[in-house]
Amino acid sequence: MTLRRPSLHVLVTAAVLGLAVALRILDPSPVARLRLSIFDSYLNLKPREADPAFPVRIVDIDEVSLAAIGQWPWPRSELARIVERLADAGAKTVAIDLILAEPDRLSPEALARQAEHRAELAPIVAELAALPSNDTLLATAAARLPVVLGVAGDATARPAPRPPKARFATAGDDPALFVPSFAGAIEPLAALAAPAAGIGAVNWLPAADQIVRQVPLLATLSGTLYPTLSLEALRTGMGETTAFVRSSGGSGVLAFGQQTGVETVRVGATVLPTASDGQLWLNYARPDPRRYVSAHKILDGSFDPNDFAGRHVLIGASATGLLDLRATPLASSVPGVEIHAQAIEQMLSGAHLTRPALATGAEILFLLAAGALVAGLIRRLGPLAAALAGVAAIAAVALGSWLAFAESGYLFDPVYPSLSLLAVYLSGSLLSFIRTETDRARVKRAFGHYVAAPLVEELAADPTRLKLGGETREVTLLFADVRGFSRLSEGMDAETLIRFVNRLFTPLSEIILDHRGTIDKFMGDAVMAFWNAPVPDRDHAANACRAALAMQKAMDRLNREEAARCAAAAIPHHPVRIGIGLNTGPCCVGNVGSPQRFDYSVLGDAVNVASRIEDATKIYGAPIIAGERTAREAVGFAFLEIETAARLRGKDRPERLFALVGDDTLAATPDFKALSARYAALRAALERRDTATAASEIAACRTLARTASPVSIDALLDTYEAALRS
Repeated sequence: MTLRRPSLHVLVTAAVLGLAVALRILDPSPVARLRLSIFDSYLNLKPREADPAFPVRIVDIDEVSLAAIGQWPWPRSELARIVERLADAGAKTVAIDLILAEPDRLSPEALARQAEHRAELAPIVAELAALPSNDTLLATAAARLPVVLGVAGDATARPAPRPPKARFATAGDDPALFVPSFAGAIEPLAALAAPAAGIGAVNWLPAADQIVRQVPLLATLSGTLYPTLSLEALRTGMGETTAFVRSSGGSGVLAFGQQTGVETVRVGATVLPTASDGQLWLNYARPDPRRYVSAHKILDGSFDPNDFAGRHVLIGASATGLLDLRATPLASSVPGVEIHAQAIEQMLSGAHLTRPALATGAEILFLLAAGALVAGLIRRLGPLAAALAGVAAIAAVALGSWLAFAESGYLFDPVYPSLSLLAVYLSGSLLSFIRTETDRARVKRAFGHYVAAPLVEELAADPTRLKLGGETREVTLLFADVRGFSRLSEGMDAETLIRFVNRLFTPLSEIILDHRGTIDKFMGDAVMAFWNAPVPDRDHAANACRAALAMQKAMDRLNREEAARCAAAAIPHHPVRIGIGLNTGPCCVGNVGSPQRFDYSVLGDAVNVASRIEDATKIYGAPIIAGERTAREAVGFAFLEIETAARLRGKDRPERLFALVGDDTLAATPDFKALSARYAALRAALERRDTATAASEIAACRTLARTASPVSIDALLDTYEAALRS
């Protein structure tokens, strides 16, 4: 069995779809950014509705606090005072979004060391040295309630940090294989870490556009798995000791050897869905100043303790000079501590955003199915139907994506599949346009020399007609042949002969084309043409008759011009005469040949009859002779019947023949009516062998024909006279 070669349309569609799928799998930055931009748009249209009670409060080291307390860094005794007052207010947990990695240089003992070399300060050195350090004060305050300190992952290899406060239970693959990893860590002072209830990583992993859309829940620091600050704040606030991490292969469903990453993190009864790298998609609420309480209010006691009772509290900075500002989908600049706060709020509310594991596969499947559908519709029904189907598919996937986000928090990308679908449509439409233009060009090449330009345009509008094969159609055929061509061509060299033929057939061809005819072929000194194909022509018989009359008129003009030229050159002039045969009948019309090389032509008995009728012009002497069907269908034209049952060469069936002497305008004139009557009388006299009457009628016809017929019938009448003499 021979397999069919795929068409160019199929190959191009497959290439576009293959490229689109490959780009989606590779997910380069432009593709990822495009997907993230639509998720940002969704979030702007429907952000998370924040709990009016705001279960998370932020103690803000803002510009007002810096103006009131002094420049940063403050003595840690100030942080200790804040923690103590939050403990007094009944805060559930306090997370400090700062890296307290070195001893406080503003502690009393540090000041004592600086004062030792100054004698005038000697009395106070001993007193300063006896005071507790600021770090000790903060550590003491941290022991009063659950406090979480920050640790920062660092690219520089360092000694392994102390173990995390949180414990981990895992199911499936080791989460350390997937979560963000750092070679080293900058950890808090041991004196501060010891009383702290938790230690969490504060690192961010913004996208390429520096917008924070996800927050890690886990990270590995020097190979040790750590929770991040927000997860650790949740754990300590809930009084839990362990976080349960489930990764690929841990859900009881076979992963078929594929390590697809982290699936969920659970703290107590709270389940947090994650991306494969353990990050939580952030479902942001609008920034709200009610989340914030300025730090100086805590220190001067002007705050409301009820704002912190039973709440998770974060201590962080919004002051511009402290450089902890981040971009989010909802705001170009927010304090980093707010992102932690929003993450904790989201964890507590359960209003998560998730990108299901099947999302990428579903998007690729839609891309392939819709792309194949659009490509097929372009091929079968054209670009308009394909465009309607494509728009419907894009609208459906866009609506589905939005509803999935708005109702369930699922993130499905409608943009990349839609753009890929558009690429399929554009490539298919371009191919369709190129194919159409190629077909039009092929039609014009095939018919440009044989059919009038307006007819070529009509045919080019429907190139499907130009195919191998044919159809039966009623056509009118014209054969025209030069009389005495052999005698005329004697003494001409090849170039002269070609010029002669071209000069002769150029005006005749133009006449055929001008009358909606199709030139089939040139055969030496003859031309064949037909009407009513390839473009339908209801008046094909009449148009063929008009063309024949115009051709005879053109020959008369050429002969006059040539006679004048010969007279001026004092050379003999030999008039050129043509005989034209017309016949109407059913023929098979179409492209004949092979798919690689074919000609548009007509086949059928009517063609042979037309050729024999043209031969009959030599016998009867009439310049234009038409068959019965042509005479009947060219209503109103000036015909004179020549023979009722003529025996044409090579044909058994007799044919009724008519001489065409003028158009419908001439046929309506009194002169032609008189000529027609005398000619009928001549035919009747010949049938009854009344030679005397016949001779008289021939003379009368000659006289009338000089004014009644633009086409000379002298040669026809000469034939009748010869018959009388014989």
